[in-house]
Amino acid sequence: MKSENQLKEEVTKQIRRMKQAEEDRPTLLRQTVYLGTLGLLFVVPVIVGAYVGQWLDGLVPGYSMRWTLSLIVLGVGIGAMSVYLNVRE
Repeated sequence: MKSENQLKEEVTKQIRRMKQAEEDRPTLLRQTVYLGTLGLLFVVPVIVGAYVGQWLDGLVPGYSMRWTLSLIVLGVGIGAMSVYLNVRE
């Protein structure tokens, strides 16, 4: 049989684990901030790609959307990769 001291140690250890689990539980605010961060990680590269592409297309005479579309697609790829890497952590 376990001694009284071992039983007290196990109970104290379990109480500490329960308190830690309660503190680590995600709140609504924490989840909202996390989802907002993921949204920014995806959207910012797309917007930067659109602006830079439009600027490069403006340098070329005539009507062209080649750079704009290419850099938007590149921004989507970079944004998706950054969201994936962030979620994987």
